[in-house]
Amino acid sequence: MKLEIITKTENQDIQKGIIANIRELISYKNLEPGDKLPSERMLSEKFGVSRSNLREAIQKLEFYGILNSKPQSGTFIANIGAIAMDGMLEDILRLEEPGFKSLVETRILLELKTVRLAALRRTDEDLKVLKEAIDAYETKVRAGKDAVQEDLLFHLAIARASGNSSMNTFMLIITPEIITNFEKYHVCDSNQSLLGIQEHTEIYNAIRDQNPQLAKEKMKIHFKTLYQYCYNTDDIKID
Repeated sequence: MKLEIITKTENQDIQKGIIANIRELISYKNLEPGDKLPSERMLSEKFGVSRSNLREAIQKLEFYGILNSKPQSGTFIANIGAIAMDGMLEDILRLEEPGFKSLVETRILLELKTVRLAALRRTDEDLKVLKEAIDAYETKVRAGKDAVQEDLLFHLAIARASGNSSMNTFMLIITPEIITNFEKYHVCDSNQSLLGIQEHTEIYNAIRDQNPQLAKEKMKIHFKTLYQYCYNTDDIKID
């Protein structure tokens, strides 16, 4: 039996093809908000794709708010005007997979906001989780082990402490790709990891003391190496 291996690029092309077909179907049939799409079986046969690929494309459109799947009922067009929907679908089809630098840049922008909010909104439980994350990071670093995951868990804890579910969601979306590529691009060395212990502690202290401006400044310092990686400069000017 022949086993076909689909590359990441090929899978992206398949997804774009399905989304383009769904866009054409909506336009051709003049489907309106609340209208139901044909079943997965019918669509997979019509588009000549597997149901798993179709389901993945539908989930992507659900993420962007284009479609809405209801258990045991089917998939429906979201409550978006026809012009806006067509424009959004066009933008989705133009989207490219984010590069590592763009993910890191997004992380910097997000975290300078979340750390300020965390300092204002943190609870005693948040402080406990943050301290546990720092301790786990320090244990790994002092043992000479890779602590990228523990580092990012600390930053995810800050996102949770911000009390902003949208920012927290964005961090959860970009974090796996950052973990995957951190070592590949050799962003930080062992000395930087040791320095991270002190920097994490200073960020924690600012959050604990509910000092949002200091928390932001300490996060800027912590991101100096990442900022150099993205922009080839030492001067962090993000407000």
